[in-house]
Amino acid sequence: MASAIIDVRKADDIRDVVHRAVQALAEGKLVVVPTETVYGVAALALDEQAVERLCQVKCRKGGHPLPIAIRSSEEALDYAPDMSRLFHRLARRCWPGPVTLVVDNSHPESLVTRLPRRVRQAVSPHQTIGLRVPGHQVVLDILQMVAGPLVLSSANRGGEPEAKNAQEALASIGDDVALVLDDGPSRFGQPSSVVRVRETDFEVLRSGVVPQKTLKRLASMMILFVCTGNTCRSPMAEQLARNLLAKRLDCSPEELEDRGVIVRSAGVAAGMGGKASSEAIQVMAEAKLDLTGHETHPLTDPLVRHADVIYTMTRSHRETIVAQWPDAGDRTHVLCRDGSDIVDPIGGSKEHYARCARQIRDELESQLGELTL
Repeated sequence: MASAIIDVRKADDIRDVVHRAVQALAEGKLVVVPTETVYGVAALALDEQAVERLCQVKCRKGGHPLPIAIRSSEEALDYAPDMSRLFHRLARRCWPGPVTLVVDNSHPESLVTRLPRRVRQAVSPHQTIGLRVPGHQVVLDILQMVAGPLVLSSANRGGEPEAKNAQEALASIGDDVALVLDDGPSRFGQPSSVVRVRETDFEVLRSGVVPQKTLKRLASMMILFVCTGNTCRSPMAEQLARNLLAKRLDCSPEELEDRGVIVRSAGVAAGMGGKASSEAIQVMAEAKLDLTGHETHPLTDPLVRHADVIYTMTRSHRETIVAQWPDAGDRTHVLCRDGSDIVDPIGGSKEHYARCARQIRDELESQLGELTL
């Protein structure tokens, strides 16, 4: 039977396209979908027969697991309830996006145990599970409407090249799928990076869109300091923290990123590319720390999403962050342990800045000492 083809780019209402795909999947059919990497073929993970057909289409033999597409990084907890901090960090930073994370799923409460037996054999033959949140809105919309996750693999037969557009997917597996969603050429045109994540390290199982060097940076711990304009308090906190952490790790501040620690600062009302205040520069210079190269940076969604811990100079800064990014609430803390504010020295004398720097350093010595790096 010939596949039905829908040109997503010409659809009057994308919701109709999503509903067509959801209906086909619910009926146990296979659907070719666009993703940001290559085109994929999807089956409903709760449908044993549909997943078996997908395995046949892929010519996939036992022992070669198929990945699962889920809605969000938060949903990953259902499949790996005891996920490591590293897995949580990579999921938060890489998803939605072109990275498949492979993690142990031996926890008795893992939702993998509730999948049909043959589906479990297809997606988790070795007590691991490959999870991905695709970075394509059509697939994300489909995931929001289907019952359970999707088994999602590249839309080609085993041994053939991955399909970079709908036409290539049709040529490879068109006779075996009910519906093809055509959204033009894939953004990246190469497969996702497949990364095996353990407790404290990771291994790239398949090279893909995201290179090893970038994955290493994404796996690093990020500490973010936030004030208002990013001209004095948070830049001083950044420099002081880098110095303290370097001493703790017995390296230079310049080597911190090689040790897996990134320290940044930003301002809730900062512009881009401004300089640190002259008083802050002077106070840091007296501590043999250099702020002359600092450039102000506004607080952005990627910074908040990537940060493992966020220290704010005041309670109002924290409230601003939590109001805009509620998911960051448990990672955002006022720097002063007693909940008081680091008073803004702007407009004050150099001594005001020096007093502010001393207060920040005292709080950092306490806070950073308790961080697990």
